[in-house]
Amino acid sequence: MRRIVFLVLPLAFVLSACRTVPRVTDNAAGFRAALAGVADRPNVVAGSDAERTGIAGVKGLLGKIDAANVRASATKVYAPDCYLNDTLKTLHGSAAVEAYFLATADAAESVTATFDDVTRSGDGLYYFRWVMDTRLKKVAKGETIRTIGISLVRFDAEGRVLVHQDYWDSATGLFDHVPVVGWGTRAIKARL
Repeated sequence: MRRIVFLVLPLAFVLSACRTVPRVTDNAAGFRAALAGVADRPNVVAGSDAERTGIAGVKGLLGKIDAANVRASATKVYAPDCYLNDTLKTLHGSAAVEAYFLATADAAESVTATFDDVTRSGDGLYYFRWVMDTRLKKVAKGETIRTIGISLVRFDAEGRVLVHQDYWDSATGLFDHVPVVGWGTRAIKARL
């Protein structure tokens, strides 16, 4: 039996290396599917009170992620059937978003964001450009980790978030500060 395993494993490795069709890893498929899933739903009207409320809600919630703020606003800012991907996790539903932000607040000494710009694109999507300062309890103790990023948001007609996709460097913003993992990510980046 051992002999068969030692023959089959190298053969499987060689055959997988001889693939003629390159493999495609589509990390954007979930986001595209979420956008397609809400395409027929009315968007917030530009210049409306609902638009102002939606933008203020996103800024207010992400501006200070602590337990009290999350409990008071997460399910008001995010639609019940929303989609959120922050590059670390993909969530569906405002209850899941609230639970995730509560866990984030619990793991952190502080998480704050300042917003440099909010822009509405021609197709009704909103880009929030931000700088986030994070102080975690167990990772990089005592250190403020500052990262930049952009959140792409699609609102519903009431100004609640239907789709939220973040773009930021989670390796530099988080993983570089985790023992062993940080060494590995820095080593990989150095070789590239």
